[in-house]
Order: sequence, then structure tokens, then C-alpha cells
Amino acid sequence: MKLNRVVVTGIGALTPIGNTIDTFWKGLVNGESGAAKITHFDPDNFKTQFACELKDLDLNSHFDKREIRKYDDYTTYALIAVKEAIQDSNLNLNKIDKNLAGVIWGSGIGGIKTFSQEVENYVVNKKIPRFNPFFIPKMIADIAAGIISIQYGLKGPNFATVSACASSSHAIIDSFNYIRLGKANLFVCGGSEASIHPAGVGGFNALRALSTNNENPSKASRPFDAGRDGFVLGEGAGALILENYDHAIQRGAKIYAEVVGGGMSADAYHITAPHPEGAGAINVMKQALSDANIEPSNIDYINVHGTSTPLGDISEMKAIHSVFKENIYDLNISSTKSMTGHLLGAAGAIESIASILAMHFKIVPPTINLDALDPELDKKVNYTANTAQEKNIHYSLCNTFGFGGHNASLIFKKI
Repeated sequence: MKLNRVVVTGIGALTPIGNTIDTFWKGLVNGESGAAKITHFDPDNFKTQFACELKDLDLNSHFDKREIRKYDDYTTYALIAVKEAIQDSNLNLNKIDKNLAGVIWGSGIGGIKTFSQEVENYVVNKKIPRFNPFFIPKMIADIAAGIISIQYGLKGPNFATVSACASSSHAIIDSFNYIRLGKANLFVCGGSEASIHPAGVGGFNALRALSTNNENPSKASRPFDAGRDGFVLGEGAGALILENYDHAIQRGAKIYAEVVGGGMSADAYHITAPHPEGAGAINVMKQALSDANIEPSNIDYINVHGTSTPLGDISEMKAIHSVFKENIYDLNISSTKSMTGHLLGAAGAIESIASILAMHFKIVPPTINLDALDPELDKKVNYTANTAQEKNIHYSLCNTFGFGGHNASLIFKKI
């Protein structure tokens, strides 16, 4: 069976270092940190008092009051990023077959703010069940996909992927597979997250997963550094328009990159910790390379999962060494989470966009705050420490791994 080629024709981003693609990319190249003291609520009683929040975002400039009441933040973030991606793609929605245009959207947690507020209201009201009629549709993790579909009239496959931090990468892989199998011509895909909330911060603090460097938040996300002590929570959304190559050419679309491979695996090891030798990560990268029909030597850049956790960074680098062997020394590796923080279910989409833009602009974004490499890591590897580097990238690989042992790898090709 001949498979269709799949290309990226539009992108949109809402991130802690920029609310558009242009400002996001500028922040990455300049090595800006999005971390600062939390403003969404009073964090003074929490072990972690900072996060990578969105900046200067006025929802009233994007939505009317009725919509804001109906949607959780994770859905409004999704709609903002999707609008940019559709505009960027120059899609004329009146000239496409909407029965062959779908939406697959990922979120690791969904409407945690809505859920928490409604339960709090229930307790305050002395257990009188006066729930908001929008409670359920605001909170559920699939609703962003549904609302995107409704807003743009897209009637093809429509569902949500929920696999913790791998959620939006799985959304992209599923979209890729549907298009190349001929089940659709076009997908809006990606992910969003809005978990900077007392329940989100408190929950991750209880797991001892977050950095507690409250004295210097901008230095807290430091992948591969000997002083790292956990990840920094982020929020936002990333959206991609994936299209059948022939469909894109026929309508004269600009093409950012081709999606050529996707891998999915499970650690089958632990609910939160990665496999210590990176077994699942090895498997998923090998799957992606096989799917793309290329060798490890073809990859020029890896946007790593690189969360800045003591166990995770070591495990991932062991896996990369195992897969790439001596070719690892020809690679650039970087973790853009050092700047954006960890966007959980939106991470894969945002980092896929970073990987695509790195190819487009021939610049590898840096891993900031890498001042003293962990002695367990190979110092000969190019971690793109602290400063962006120019590089002609033909293939980039993007890794995302989630609680529950979910692993996803995507490979993009310059076109």
C-alpha cells in the first residue's frame, strides 16, 4: 500500500516566552526564561512558588464574556494557538472538504482549574449541589478537540489524546497516520495545558517533581546541569496544521517540513520514574527511525524531553547514546524546556514546533542554565549550552515521555 506524504503547513504557539510564533522563536533563540513568581494565585505556602506562566495575555481581546464563562483556560489557550496556525497556513476553509479535515488534540490534565473551583464551591456551599451547568463540558479533556471542530466546521476524525506529557506528540502521530493512510486530507493537531493552579503545583510538589529554587526562578530549569532539582511547570498551547502533501501542493500552501516518522512505546516500569537504562526511550526512537526509513546518522538535531529532573535527564541520555552510538557526537541536542518550562500535555506540540523552526531558520535553540554538566553525562556531547548555534538541519527528532511510561518520538524532514 502506498502511503501519502504528510507535511506541516501551519503553526501556532502560545507560550511563557511568547504569545505568537514570532515572539516564541525570538525568545528561544535569545535564551529567555519564562519562569517567575506565580501570579495566578498566592503561592507563599507552597514549596514551589514560581512557574512559567503566560505573559500579557488578555482573554477579553480574544473572546467575548460568554465564551470565557463556557471554556476552561486550557480550551481558550487551544483556540488562540489554533487560530494562529490556521491563519499561518492560509487555509480557505470554504474550499476544502471538511469531511476529510479532522482535529486531534492532546492535554495531560484538561480542566483542572474548573474541576477544583467547582468542588471548592460545593464545600463552601455546605455540600448543596449547585454545580455550574458548564462544569462537565468545561472540565473534560476532550472538549478542546470538540470545540475546535465546532468552531471551524471540521467533520473528519475528532478525538483527544491523553498520555500525560506525551499527549500532544501522540496527537501529531495519530494525525500523521490518518493522513498517510488516506483517512483524511488535513488535521488540526497539538495540545494545551493550564495547570498552574494550587492543585497542579501542590500535586507535583507532593511527588517531589518540581524545582524549589524560589530564590532564582529564571535559573531553576537547568536540564543536564549538576544542580538541577526538578522541572518547572509551564502553561500554553501549540498547534500544527498537517496536510496530505498533494493537497497542500494543489492549494499552493507553504510547507515548513515533512513529517516522516513517529514512534510510540511504553516503559512498563513505574508510574512516574523513567526506566533507569532508558529502555522505552530506546525502543521509541528506534521505531521512529525505522518508520522514517533513515539511519541514526541522518539525524542532525534532537529536541530532547529534558525536563531537568535528576533521573529523567540521565535516562534519556543513556537511551540516546544506545541508539546513536558514535553518531551522537555529530548531533546538536537541546532542551527548550530550560526556557518554556514543562507544558505537560502541550510539550510535544511546542517542542515539535521548535524543532521545525530550527530546521527552517538553520538555528538550534539552546539549553540555558547549563553551567556545570552533571558528571554522569558525556562532556563530549554538544548540548547547545546557553547559546543558540547555527546548523543546517536536514532531519530533527523530538522526544516526549510521560508519567505512566508513555513515550513518543517524532521525526521531521526539511523540504
